[in-house]
Amino acid sequence: MKPSASSSALTRIVKMHFLPGKENEFMEVFESSKEKIRAFEGCAYLELFRDTANPSIFFTHSRWISENRLEAYRQSELFRITWAKTKILFAEKAEAWSLQSQIILP
Repeated sequence: MKPSASSSALTRIVKMHFLPGKENEFMEVFESSKEKIRAFEGCAYLELFRDTANPSIFFTHSRWISENRLEAYRQSELFRITWAKTKILFAEKAEAWSLQSQIILP
């Protein structure tokens, strides 16, 4: 079965490993920016996960209507401000993947 989204749509997964004790500070940053990120033109979905084995590891899962819209977000003031507050809390460099659906089984 082919993906229902257009071929230019993509999913973005970002893994973030925070310094012990900085998780709540990150949650405050995320809480204050999540609605703005989700409302950014081209963002179709936003979700935050927390690793069950290591509570210092979080993942964001977002869906974008195109790579261009994701890149516009990454160049925005909103991203610059949010990322500046977030990356100072990292224990390790973040990892990110941009993915396109290949097969969907609803």
